Amino acid sequence: MKKTTLGQGRTGFWSGLSLWKKILVGMVLGIIAGAVMGPDAEMFKPIGTLFINAIKMLIVPLVFCSLVVGVTSMQDTRKMGRIGLKSMLLYLCTTAVAISIGLGLATLFTPGNGMNMTITEQLAAEEAPSLVETLLALVPQNPIGAMAAGNILQIIVFALGLGIALTLCGEKADPAIKLFESLAEGMYKLTELIMKLAPYGVFGLMAWVAGKYGLEVLLPLFKVIALVYIGSLIHIVVFCSGVIKVVGRLSPIPYLKGLINPAIVAYTTTSSSGTLPATIKAAREEMGVSSGISSFVLPLGATINMDGTALYQGVCAVFIAQAFGVDLAASDYILIIMTATLGSIGTAGVPGAGLIMLSLVLTTVGLPLEGLAIVAGIDRILDMARTSVNVCGDLMVAVLLGKSENELDETVYNRTTTAANSVKNN
Repeated sequence: MKKTTLGQGRTGFWSGLSLWKKILVGMVLGIIAGAVMGPDAEMFKPIGTLFINAIKMLIVPLVFCSLVVGVTSMQDTRKMGRIGLKSMLLYLCTTAVAISIGLGLATLFTPGNGMNMTITEQLAAEEAPSLVETLLALVPQNPIGAMAAGNILQIIVFALGLGIALTLCGEKADPAIKLFESLAEGMYKLTELIMKLAPYGVFGLMAWVAGKYGLEVLLPLFKVIALVYIGSLIHIVVFCSGVIKVVGRLSPIPYLKGLINPAIVAYTTTSSSGTLPATIKAAREEMGVSSGISSFVLPLGATINMDGTALYQGVCAVFIAQAFGVDLAASDYILIIMTATLGSIGTAGVPGAGLIMLSLVLTTVGLPLEGLAIVAGIDRILDMARTSVNVCGDLMVAVLLGKSENELDETVYNRTTTAANSVKNN
């Protein structure tokens, strides 16, 4: 009888935890397992890989259905254009602020001074596509091929076009719109089911990362890691919360609480696109953003809003310049901000994409591409932080647009604050 009671108690304790607490437990246990087992902890990696694969399975159909439903739910194409323009401006502005934070921290704390690196071999540079090539690449020649290849930008363009066309068709398009609404709801439910696997997937990923990257590897570059993480906290807690408070005239507390789940998923999966299901769920259920706004703004943000990636590029660019003894002029800093901000539009929301973009930034200001090899060893650690910032920036923009378009349920948004005040008063 005691064994049964004990088992039921454990089951009740685990089932009583909220998702983010379960994920946090999985993360801590994973770190402990990795630290104790070392490289042998790679045996847990398949668990994390299975979770990531399940998340990736959702990306294309979720983005496509969500955008079509988001556009058709607006009914007004002028409204869609207005929201799209607001989103683009906000995303570009927040990205510029993020890279400025990264540049400022790296300049102030000089993480690369004293390394005295010398150039021995130039790595092949990534050639930046021209503006015309970038624009042409947005329109898919074969939408089905774009979906199969997972080209999110092309999928977004096709989904927007189809959504606008269905809206203009009027009543004749109602059956198709209802079909997409049903598919979207099905994807949301599938997302909910897959997210129940998150604590186990997070355990497997963190055990592998902790086992692979020991303190011996991290210590020489600890200053870079610290600056990226400090910059990430500043961007989320100070800048994003400040914008929510000043521009949105909302309490930042519900925003900070609501982003915990998607931020943890982003931290462990290192994929903005892969975190999209959790981001949409948090925006709708925790922050009260309408399905129309969240279904339109968040898939767009997962593709073009790369605040964390820009911040990381700022820190790493200055670090590499200092490591190789290269002095950056004021014009170089401006060029880095412009390149990273505009380049973020074409950065894929998948693990490791930031390293490719960093090569473009380094090439633009004439820094040695050998510097990539220095940060590549810790890129996974940095990728965790920058992806979390990307997702938090997406949620901030969704809340602001929901507020400005009167599509934010403030009762839902302020629910946790109201409950806390009620308990305090009692």
